[in-house]
Amino acid sequence: MININYNLEMENLIKDFKGDKKLLLHCCCGPCSTAVITRLKNFFNVTVYYYNPCIHPQEEFEKRRDEQIKFINELNKTEKRHIKVIVPTYNTKTYFDAVSKVENYETLPEGKERCYACYEERLKQTAIFAKENGYEFFGTTLSVSPYKHSNWLNEIGLRLEKEIGVKFLVADFKKKDGYKLSQELSKKYNLYRQNYCGCVYSLKNSNCKNE
Repeated sequence: MININYNLEMENLIKDFKGDKKLLLHCCCGPCSTAVITRLKNFFNVTVYYYNPCIHPQEEFEKRRDEQIKFINELNKTEKRHIKVIVPTYNTKTYFDAVSKVENYETLPEGKERCYACYEERLKQTAIFAKENGYEFFGTTLSVSPYKHSNWLNEIGLRLEKEIGVKFLVADFKKKDGYKLSQELSKKYNLYRQNYCGCVYSLKNSNCKNE
């Protein structure tokens, strides 16, 4: 398998951007978004798309949503061009419809095919919204996490680029100490950092580890 440096590809792509291109950025949570938006905000006109039907329970979804909004509100106090946050209606059915197509999805460990289906669902809806609303690019913060497969995310994004017709921002935001920076910025902005990925299965796995 060819090893692609998606971080370098992104940097080469955006190095001459002046901030006028519209990017719809799927954000999984406030903490992960800190390092990513910090890197991108001078190159794009960024809109946050908080689409995460996988998160369980609803109270957790709302808590992470509120932390996402809190971070953007704080950032906007010092930014000339304000970043918007879009939060689609919380509907877990879309998540379960996507992952239930995977064989033995309920018993798979983290990082397997169930997660691929989850990435795909969230990126697909982001791409559709971007296309329908005139964004030039769509992307995701997910690759900042050391627990997420950057190759999968870029594979899915590039396929959706062809299928839906909106440019995908290839990336691997964990490069250049992206995850470490997200931890530091989370402390700076006093953000809640969750201890499980988000879905009911990752919550069960987290609880098992803590027993």
